[in-house]
Amino acid sequence: MAATVLFTPAQCHRATATTSGRGAPSHCALAPGHRRPGRGSVRAVPPEQSSLPQAAAAAVYGTAGDVKAALYRALDGANRGIFGMTSAKRSEIHGLVELLESRNPTPEPTAKLQDKVDGCWKLIYSTISILGKKRTKLGLRDFISLGDFLQIIDVKQEKAVNVVEFSARALKILTGKLTIEASYRVTSQTLSCFQRVDIKLESSTITPEQLMNIFQKNYDMLLDIFNPEGWLEITYVDESLRIGRDDKENIFVLERADLPDV
Repeated sequence: MAATVLFTPAQCHRATATTSGRGAPSHCALAPGHRRPGRGSVRAVPPEQSSLPQAAAAAVYGTAGDVKAALYRALDGANRGIFGMTSAKRSEIHGLVELLESRNPTPEPTAKLQDKVDGCWKLIYSTISILGKKRTKLGLRDFISLGDFLQIIDVKQEKAVNVVEFSARALKILTGKLTIEASYRVTSQTLSCFQRVDIKLESSTITPEQLMNIFQKNYDMLLDIFNPEGWLEITYVDESLRIGRDDKENIFVLERADLPDV
């Protein structure tokens, strides 16, 4: 989680679904041509044309709730897209994301961060991918499995914590997490919509030590994948869902989650 989206603590639990289906991030529609070229070694999966023209799709899905429900159906079994998917499935998901963005109920999200963004979120889709030799080197084929991608955003402190959970199958009780702490600040107005925040990496840690020992050799590669530094535009946000796009041309979809009891 980049401007990767800011994730929450491992114990976060997904919030109760709304009557409209489930949540999605908010957005002010931006033409692809207005986005800054991607940078960095982790490449986003190239955006693809929607399989259904937006005007036709809008006729099929009467409300934003209908679109969100369709998006959740499309994401079923996708494992957040992290290990790839078919071109047709990606096209379907991106078409629904774009349709939601065109119906953003919060056109100036950075003016309402406390009400709309503060708190706990869980990643349900991203164009960040871990494929081929990179997946093998990180042990993410058979030895290590990925858990939740979580995030807590503290608007008052202008800080975010991204947490990526792992478990090592060969070590029965070994579970751990990569924790990335970042600061952010609201920046410029984009196409008359206050959407963008600049994100600065502050620190990163892997716990427990046994898990750090496993990742030690390829830690830079792991951090490069999940490093949120850069800028992020909030392109859609409502009470339960948030969508963002970053300077590396990644897309992030997160759902609202409950903070754990302390």
